[in-house]
Amino acid sequence: MQTPWEYRYAHRTKSMGSSVIRELLKLTEQPDIISFGGGLPAPEVFPVREFQDACNVVLQTDGAQALQYSTTEGYRPLREMIARHTGRYSVQITADNILITSGSQQALDFIGRIFINRGDYIVVESPTYLGALQAWNAYGAQYISVRTDEDGMVVDELEAALRVGPKFIYVLPNFQNPSGSTLSLEHRKKLIELADKYGVPIVEDDPYGQLRYEGEHIPSLVYLDSQYRGKNGGTYSGNVIYLSTFSKLLAP
Repeated sequence: MQTPWEYRYAHRTKSMGSSVIRELLKLTEQPDIISFGGGLPAPEVFPVREFQDACNVVLQTDGAQALQYSTTEGYRPLREMIARHTGRYSVQITADNILITSGSQQALDFIGRIFINRGDYIVVESPTYLGALQAWNAYGAQYISVRTDEDGMVVDELEAALRVGPKFIYVLPNFQNPSGSTLSLEHRKKLIELADKYGVPIVEDDPYGQLRYEGEHIPSLVYLDSQYRGKNGGTYSGNVIYLSTFSKLLAP
């Protein structure tokens, strides 16, 4: 028999726990601890003066618009700027392809809300980003882990996981969290081919791709997917959901 409090809560709360990320961030507030548990940018490089100047300009010139409600997709000039920026990496999209969220974390929650039914399988790297697991646990997801090595996900072991019929593949191709590995170009191409063969979408989470300090930039999965489909005579409707963030480039 349910108690009154059990009756009031949604059933999915039974599988919810406290936020691991929140507990990690509590440690960072202790001055005697240097925490390697979270991907926090160095505060001494935050562009504080530039943010201050930008805020002053916006409030002086467009203050009423900046403080007013706007479209839920996000400020269109910002989406247009992002579309131009992705073009530098050969990803050709328009503002209509972009949704502004509160970091990648909110995007992960949206993806869970839209795609995941209780019991659905998701293919993830082992290890993978705990924030994604936390976002999707609430929707009743189950996980199929594929191990990683110095070249990222071992795609030779991916096909067995795809035969199960997962909803999508979740991968962090650049400087993966928490392993730090980067998915090689060869592995990226193989991943695209297998995802297309089994009709499984890819969620490409790329918060760190623009933080490369040495070596050559490796094309994104969303770009390689468009090239693969074009080469094989198909029309590109998109098999990759691409996530990125300003949190690591500017400030959280």
